[in-house]
Amino acid sequence: MAGAIASRMSFSSLKRKQPKTFTVRIVTMDAEMEFNCEMKWKGKDLFDLVCRTLGLRETWFFGLQYTIKDTVAWLKMDKKVLDHDVSKEEPVTFHFLAKFYPENAEEELVQEITQHLFFLQVKKQILDEKIYCPPEASVLLASYAVQAKYGDYDPSVHKRGFLAQEELLPKRVINLYQMTPEMWEERITAWYAEHRGRARDEAEMEYLKIAQDLEMYGVNYFAIRNKKGTELLLGVDALGLHIYDPENRLTPKISFPWNEIRNISYSDKEFTIKPLDKKIDVFKFNSSKLRVNKLILQLCIGNHDLFMRRRKADSLEVQQMKAQAREEKARKQMERQRLAREKQMREEAERTRDELERRLLQMKEEATMANEALMRSEETADLLAEKAQITEEEAKLLAQKAAEAEQEMQRIKATAIRTEEEKRLMEQKVLEAEVLALKMAEESERRAKEADQLKQDLQEAREAERRAKQKLLEITTKPTYPPMNPIPAPLPPDITSFNLIGDSLSFDFKDTDMKRLSMEIEKEKVEYMEKSKHLQEQLNELKTEIEALKLKERETALDILHNENSDRSGTSSKHNTIKKVLTSSPRQKTYLHLSPQSRLFPGTLYVVMVLPSVILTHA
Repeated sequence: MAGAIASRMSFSSLKRKQPKTFTVRIVTMDAEMEFNCEMKWKGKDLFDLVCRTLGLRETWFFGLQYTIKDTVAWLKMDKKVLDHDVSKEEPVTFHFLAKFYPENAEEELVQEITQHLFFLQVKKQILDEKIYCPPEASVLLASYAVQAKYGDYDPSVHKRGFLAQEELLPKRVINLYQMTPEMWEERITAWYAEHRGRARDEAEMEYLKIAQDLEMYGVNYFAIRNKKGTELLLGVDALGLHIYDPENRLTPKISFPWNEIRNISYSDKEFTIKPLDKKIDVFKFNSSKLRVNKLILQLCIGNHDLFMRRRKADSLEVQQMKAQAREEKARKQMERQRLAREKQMREEAERTRDELERRLLQMKEEATMANEALMRSEETADLLAEKAQITEEEAKLLAQKAAEAEQEMQRIKATAIRTEEEKRLMEQKVLEAEVLALKMAEESERRAKEADQLKQDLQEAREAERRAKQKLLEITTKPTYPPMNPIPAPLPPDITSFNLIGDSLSFDFKDTDMKRLSMEIEKEKVEYMEKSKHLQEQLNELKTEIEALKLKERETALDILHNENSDRSGTSSKHNTIKKVLTSSPRQKTYLHLSPQSRLFPGTLYVVMVLPSVILTHA
């Protein structure tokens, strides 16, 4: 009895100790995951769990996004998950997305998983037309997307129509031209074939390097009003704050780079941007909702922190990741070289095999032809022998007739003819007999010569038969395959090391190896700059080619604005313009500045962002 009571008590205490959990669904760009979270977990606990599951270390770019009443919001790290305005129905759904964008993807994105997630997100934004992309650049980006998915182009595998089910171009671009899907596929495949040799991560990085120069890349837009009540758009991105006309999201009317802003503050719904240059007027604006104000402030804080972080020395963690990335890149490059060598050896072996098979087939054909010639020679020899025998018999018969004629002539001459008439007749008969004997002698001589010629032809035929037999014997006794260097047998899969020409490959990276790798990387950069000019020429050529097929009446407002910007400045990259401003402006120290009017009134929410630090104040 006591044991039963003790067991029930232990079971009830164990039941009390088990924490309550709820189910969370995390949606990434290419997968879905579900986790059981404790009720007390904060946003950071869930976010760290997702990052560990993905193997992601560059966590500062990402966040967990959810939707409240058609408004986007991000999970706060220091607040309990269930304290957010999220649906209480399980599973609670969050989207794992990039919240902040790098200024230079090639320099800042280290991990391959980070690059892949950014590639998928930017690709979706371009296809959904959240980022404007001109038609010629869309084709180039599509070719890199195909390279990342399918690998190197192979005409025997990637036949016409293999991209029919792929979504590669924005619908706006497809509708803008009188071109069939086959025509688009032909142009995409032409560029896809030029990317041969690029691995998936390299193709995705090339995609991001092109996409990051698009005007709407990485910009978060918010509807605002200035002091006069004019409707405007506020753009927040990695380089600063930008003010747009609602009808033109490509070219900002005013830009405030982060290093030229003294502070940003808002009270209730009014935002204030104070530039460092006191000659520039303070810019004030209002947004529609308090929740939107908080989101704007979060994006400003995060983007400014990353802006300042990029201009400092890399942390130990980032240095370690970059070193590991360099070693991994070198290892992959060596592995690709080894695979390329093996592929080349295999192709050479296949070519040698095909050549040997071709030669063997040719020799078989020659042997067949020799056999046929030998058979024809034997048949010809038999016919000539038979004809020679017949001719010889005819010659003998003619000789016999000639002898008989000669005998008849002698007999006639021996006969005495007494009368003149008989003598004349006999002389005439003798003359005729002589003529006949002469003709028969000539025919006999001709037949004898013909018999001799047939004997000679028979001898030549037999000689040709002997030569044909000798040639057939030589062909049949030749070796089928010529001597060749033995091809090394493929290594079994369980062997992790191998030798090539006596030297074993290893992954021991010495200083000389790293210096050589650095020189190769610099060389690749120089080659990339040289290719950029060629790439721009290709883009211009494609633009000119498809311009004749454009339907002008289907051009959108963004198409018209992009063309005007291109015609006016030769380039439509907003980021390039802002970068010039940043490089031309000296770096300024940021100070906390409170104006005399910044008194606190009870009942009013005050939030002030002072760069590089942020102060949140409320009464």
